[in-house]
Amino acid sequence: MAYELKTKQNDNSVIEFIESVDQPKKREDAYKLLDLFSETTGYEAKMWGSSIIGFGKYQYKYKSGHEGEWMLVGFSPRKQNFSLYLMSGIEKMEDLLEKFGKYKTGKACIYINKLDDVDEAVLRDMIQRSINELTK
Repeated sequence: MAYELKTKQNDNSVIEFIESVDQPKKREDAYKLLDLFSETTGYEAKMWGSSIIGFGKYQYKYKSGHEGEWMLVGFSPRKQNFSLYLMSGIEKMEDLLEKFGKYKTGKACIYINKLDDVDEAVLRDMIQRSINELTK
């Protein structure tokens, strides 16, 4: 049975999605992240699934033969925190994470409570590094 990825790029409105964020401060930070990611990547923001804003895309193929398409980087304003998706891998960001600020990590993403908790210049460096790794 082939595995079908549920989270795909679509034509839903990024702005409408951000406007649907309940908390005013989180919505404000989402707009700041939208600008930061757009400026840093040079890619247009696109919705991936119903709750992830992604930038760029790349093709992947696992040794198992499974292949697909995924965003280069992205973020999501979740109820608890922001999820930052740096698809090249968090382990490649250790030197930058030391200077990043207040965060937690998951398997494939970094969680921040608000943009004021982190160094935006370091986030730009992390975004750029992730894109460079995936596009070389």
